[in-house]
Amino acid sequence: MNTYMIPCLLGLEKLVGDEVRRLGLEDVQADNGHILCRGSDADCARLNVNLRCGARVLLVLGQFPARSFEELFQGVRAIAWENYLGERDAFPVKGYSISSRLFSVPACQSIIKKAVVERLKQRYPIGHFPEDGRLYQIRFSIQKDQVTVALDSSGEGLYKRGYRAVGVEAPLRETLAAAMVLLSRYRGKDPFCDPFCGSGTIPIEAALIAKNRAPGLRRAFAAMDWAFLPERIWASAREEARDKEFRGAYDIWGGDIDPKAVEIARSNARKAGVEDAVRFETADMRRFHRDSPYGQLVTNPPYGERLMEKAEAEELYRAFGKVWRALPEGWRTLILSSHTEFERTFGAPADKKRKLYNGMIKCDVFAYGKRV
Repeated sequence: MNTYMIPCLLGLEKLVGDEVRRLGLEDVQADNGHILCRGSDADCARLNVNLRCGARVLLVLGQFPARSFEELFQGVRAIAWENYLGERDAFPVKGYSISSRLFSVPACQSIIKKAVVERLKQRYPIGHFPEDGRLYQIRFSIQKDQVTVALDSSGEGLYKRGYRAVGVEAPLRETLAAAMVLLSRYRGKDPFCDPFCGSGTIPIEAALIAKNRAPGLRRAFAAMDWAFLPERIWASAREEARDKEFRGAYDIWGGDIDPKAVEIARSNARKAGVEDAVRFETADMRRFHRDSPYGQLVTNPPYGERLMEKAEAEELYRAFGKVWRALPEGWRTLILSSHTEFERTFGAPADKKRKLYNGMIKCDVFAYGKRV
């Protein structure tokens, strides 16, 4: 059995842990910013193909304490790197250190690289490793002097689903958009709306969730090229995911005042294969209304990070609050914003708040509705 680590945005640990449990992995543990679990080689493919909210899937090779460079070197050299790397394979090193004696990341990278080389020399009696073969990205983390060393099986982050080639200003990552949809408890039955849809990320993720379509079906992963993993696990994971898809009619709508953004959203929906499940329209939020007695409204309005934009954002929030109060009481609403005075300008205190990060921007998800 392998140990996998799944980094995620702070605040999303429970959502990612629940995803992993539904996939049937064992010993699922949630910690600040990541999930640990145990699974087979095949689960490496299943996690990459199916996870909606995790950032990437790391195959953990070693965990140990290190308070000196010598302890770091010996801990890394003790890992059986020859079981994973060939004599021509590339193995760059990335990582970070938090609240640890070994705080210099470049120095730690150098020590880890040297330790891997020394271990591989015991198997391959050569003086120089050309690193012109398969890529095995080594990732390390050091938190409170505890080291984790892993291989990155995902390559590009899991938020890159493969459907968004272009976007609009300040796009929302797909993993965070999916998390907002899941937090709204949307499962495909109710009407779903986003009146600030931009490039369409939130409605597209809602459509993928409604269809129970795995988000990683249309992209490649770094571990597909790893020699020690069976090639068949990737086809099996995709076949399993397709067998679980739903068929049905869905009421998913996205609107934006910018016609160019709407065209991009429609193009992204086609690339994601959900153009039959979601509608995009050029629409002014101030004229948004719905007659259905229930539904989900999930959106990411402009933040207004600069001073002049902040005043514009506040005026927008006030207008949005008036529109929202005209909706039937059965509508559950989630709004992502970094504005510290959002509730005041929106005109209503949230029933629940959850702190999240959109990239490096600290935000809150404001939840409204009787079913919060």
